[in-house]
Amino acid sequence: MYSCEVCERPCLAKSKLVVHMRTHTGEKPYSCEICGYSCAVKSSLMRHMRIHTGEKKKSEKSYSCNVCEYSSAEKSKLLRHIRTHTGEKPYSCEVCEYSCSLKYNLLTHMKTHTGEKPYSCEICGYSSFYKSHLVMHMRIHTGEKPYSCNVCEYSSAEKSKLLRHIRIHTGEKPYSCEVCEYSCSVKYNLVTHMKTHTGEKLYSCEICGYSCFAKSHFDTHMRIHTGEKPYSCDICEYSFSFKSSLVTHMRNHTGEKPYSCKLCKYSSSQKSSLMRHMRTHTGEKPYSCQVCKYSSNDRSNLVTHMRTHTGVRPYSCELCAYSAINKSNLVIHMRIHTGEKPYSCEKCEYSCSVKSSLVKHQKTHRSTRKSLSKVTSCIK
Repeated sequence: MYSCEVCERPCLAKSKLVVHMRTHTGEKPYSCEICGYSCAVKSSLMRHMRIHTGEKKKSEKSYSCNVCEYSSAEKSKLLRHIRTHTGEKPYSCEVCEYSCSLKYNLLTHMKTHTGEKPYSCEICGYSSFYKSHLVMHMRIHTGEKPYSCNVCEYSSAEKSKLLRHIRIHTGEKPYSCEVCEYSCSVKYNLVTHMKTHTGEKLYSCEICGYSCFAKSHFDTHMRIHTGEKPYSCDICEYSFSFKSSLVTHMRNHTGEKPYSCKLCKYSSSQKSSLMRHMRTHTGEKPYSCQVCKYSSNDRSNLVTHMRTHTGVRPYSCELCAYSAINKSNLVIHMRIHTGEKPYSCEKCEYSCSVKSSLVKHQKTHRSTRKSLSKVTSCIK
């Protein structure tokens, strides 16, 4: 009996041990002269060559699946394939409840218990249980994206991500909720959605008590406390905590107004602004004061109005003791100190700091015209 010094696997013959050691060394001494394929076992090369020659041994049998069109030259492969139909999983983990249809998968799984990670990245120190994971990881360093979309220019380092992307084009939503009609293209989204039915909220804020069922929502919420603003405008110095806020802000630079009123020519860069505008047509005023009969179509107007009852004046002048219930009043007040008079009469040199004063002033011109017209008519 011969034993492997690396993994202690027993081998009945020395030749078997030599072949087995190649799984550790990576040696592949048998190469195809046509396509460059290489392998550790001569029999594997012989089987591979039949792909090019189409040759079959006289003694070679073809083993076919009775359920589907699968066939194989090896009976052992057919037996493994049959398990995909029967669901049989003869290989079980002695530590946990994991079971599988292939012995190799069980050997790989056992490494999750032993902590063994034989596949390591030489660039950053990443290690994994699976060779396939290391292959995908290396693409982070190489930038390789071998999986490409046939519809658009999207490409990915992982086949699974390409499959998810393809659903954007096909509209396929294979994951459905058993409670409601919700369906989605990504399994993780369904798992998150199901928590809306169970009421489960795994993520809680230790600062304010906020809780939610999605980690992404929790991470976004925490920026309120940390002040982190990872989304920055490339044109000006503004930065935001939320990506959606940056998208909305960019419309200030592009002039884009995707939300349009169907009743008039009004358009807006924000959906909320359009909703407020629509209330000017419907007359709806959903925000009501509980103290008096005041109501408004804008929540911010109600907040400002409530200060007339509470006496709160959060906007204070830094030069005097004046304070105001809203920012616009403070802006007008500051013109007393600065002397700014942005509203000018087009007919005379009059200017003022408040728009309402200009409106009153313009009436003096209209009354003067009427008086002159009366005098003229009397003379005639």
